[in-house]
Amino acid sequence: MTPRLMADGLTKRFSGTTVVDNVSFYVDPGQIVGLTGPNGAGKTTLFNLLSGVLKPDAGTLTVNGVDATNLPPYRLARLGLVRTFQLARELDRLSVLENVQLAARNNVGESLTGALFRPAATRQAEQAITQRAREVLSLVSLSAHESKPAAALSGGQKKLLELARCLMAEADIILLDEIAAGVAPHLVEEIAVLIRRLNREHGKTFVIIEHNIGFIRNLASRVVVMASGKVLAEGSFDHVAADPAVVASYLGQAA
Repeated sequence: MTPRLMADGLTKRFSGTTVVDNVSFYVDPGQIVGLTGPNGAGKTTLFNLLSGVLKPDAGTLTVNGVDATNLPPYRLARLGLVRTFQLARELDRLSVLENVQLAARNNVGESLTGALFRPAATRQAEQAITQRAREVLSLVSLSAHESKPAAALSGGQKKLLELARCLMAEADIILLDEIAAGVAPHLVEEIAVLIRRLNREHGKTFVIIEHNIGFIRNLASRVVVMASGKVLAEGSFDHVAADPAVVASYLGQAA
């Protein structure tokens, strides 16, 4: 089985300080992998390396069997990898529906050539994109808000909108950065149910940064714990939770 995502020795330094230190791990198709650890462990920097926001100083990244080291985010998206951000980055003046439409692959409506010389085909493609965007909004329970400006959504709804854009981009693997952070408890559970459904029924693979230990425990089949830029432990939640080094560095502090 070819991993959806494989990091091999990823390393990142800032001003001589090693923030991500020789990190290696893999994610198989259909897995939900939790990435956790104390503040300053290097999780967000690792996500930035995995998503092409940063380039590594050493190591390699493979996405769906393709060497993706140093590729920018839009190239990674074409390979099937996209991410959300801890602080939602919606286009707040556009409607919820328009935000999702813009995430479509091969959006012919943005092509001047198509608009001028193939207007009928362009209209048909735009109608298909709109239909698909509405299907995605229904999937994430945002259909009732499609005409609202994205700025009018609650914090939790904005997290759902980011996830909807990932789905519209037809991603195989989705990196979720603190999707439960700052979200009302009832919506956290809705998000968890949605992730399970996307994983089981739609075959989506997830890597989730999360400080909410209960959220990770209930969702992740494997957990990677980082500390001081390195992988401290890896395995099932119960396995890493029982590791004395993990208890000392993170779980014990949270308790």
